[in-house]
Amino acid sequence: MPELTEISTVVDHFHIPLSTLHYWERRGLLTPHRRGGRRCYDEDQLYRIALIKQWQSTGLMSLDEIASLLTARSTDPDWRGTVTNHLASIDRKMAELDIARAYLDYLLTCPRDGELEHCPAYRATVTLPKQAG
Repeated sequence: MPELTEISTVVDHFHIPLSTLHYWERRGLLTPHRRGGRRCYDEDQLYRIALIKQWQSTGLMSLDEIASLLTARSTDPDWRGTVTNHLASIDRKMAELDIARAYLDYLLTCPRDGELEHCPAYRATVTLPKQAG
């Protein structure tokens, strides 16, 4: 039998609530072993927990996306398309954040101190509706 790690150790190590592991199990993301009625995790499951945590925090993926990707890896030969689409989404978000950061950097030196809606740099980025008639 593989070496197993008790659930309490997993919770402490990964700094996640016990309820989170139970939820991930109900969602089919984890399949713990049972020892004396207690949940225990083998090395593969520990790596899966780390992967889920990483994807949630650094990959900006929802649990639904993670579940889909974990399932797709074993059932969909084009799972890489899912990853490629997510990368494109991250690239779009990064571009939006770059624009927001540049504006906020400019705002610190804007001559319209405190009148943010009057800032020329901001106004140059906004398209207003046309007046009818």
